[in-house]
Amino acid sequence: MHRTRATRAALAVLLGVGLVLPTPPEPVTAAGFVEAYPATAAAMRAAGPPYADWVGAGRRFLLFDPRGDGRAVEVRGDLAVADRIVVLVPGVGSTLRDFDRGLGGVPRRAPAVQAGELHRAMRAADPDARVAVLAWLGYDPPDGVLAAAGPADARAGAVALRGLLRGLAARRPGATVTLVGHSYGALVAGLAVRGAPAQVTDVVTLGGVGTGVDRAAALGTGRRVWAAEAPDDWIRRVPQVRLPGLGHGRRPADPAFGAYALPVAGAHGHDGYLVPGSATLAAVAAVALTGAADPAATARTADAGAGVAR
Repeated sequence: MHRTRATRAALAVLLGVGLVLPTPPEPVTAAGFVEAYPATAAAMRAAGPPYADWVGAGRRFLLFDPRGDGRAVEVRGDLAVADRIVVLVPGVGSTLRDFDRGLGGVPRRAPAVQAGELHRAMRAADPDARVAVLAWLGYDPPDGVLAAAGPADARAGAVALRGLLRGLAARRPGATVTLVGHSYGALVAGLAVRGAPAQVTDVVTLGGVGTGVDRAAALGTGRRVWAAEAPDDWIRRVPQVRLPGLGHGRRPADPAFGAYALPVAGAHGHDGYLVPGSATLAAVAAVALTGAADPAATARTADAGAGVAR
């Protein structure tokens, strides 16, 4: 008994001077619903700047995990009442470090910035609509173009994304969900949507490298598939091949794929789709709100009969 008391007293002293540290809590990694906000906020405050500053600014996150390259899912809008939900999936090189500032310090590349622009565009188009946009860095994207040549990271990401989609369908069964995948994120979205709930009505690809299939109809009956590809997007130079463990097949913007083509006026390069003033940003907002882009600016690509299933 005396030995136990002595041990406890010694441990208390060591903890008091910081010589023995308690086991650090596990990062908040479960992509839950809005009930996750307090837990993620506490974890982000504990992590310090810049994450504590994000919480201090009133931003809300379903997921926060600073381990490795990091993961985060930010919500713009009121997810608890939203009946139009967009999940934005970023591509190669996206990390928690660049979530807010953008890859290479370029803001238009930042998932948080893109989600904010899309949310503002949706609110501007229909101020009365109940909308939410999720910046979903819920997977570990490839670190570079060579690593992105295979589908392994996308398959792992698709499992996590499909779990989120099922959770959204369960908690907001009356809402419609639009998946927006940029670059390698289009592949994640394409793999995740097969077997996803019926609430996922639209899949949008922006400079998409592929979707895991060669025809839009293969992504599910009743789903609309949209594609934007700027004339100066380098993704056009990626070979459209798919071999075991290499390549992603036909790009969704290829006319033979059979997606609806989104307008790209004002969109430049590989990262300029969701920028203020671009026709693509307005069209994606319209798709998420109504299931149709501006008919004057949107044309069905060739091979329509083999394309989007309605």
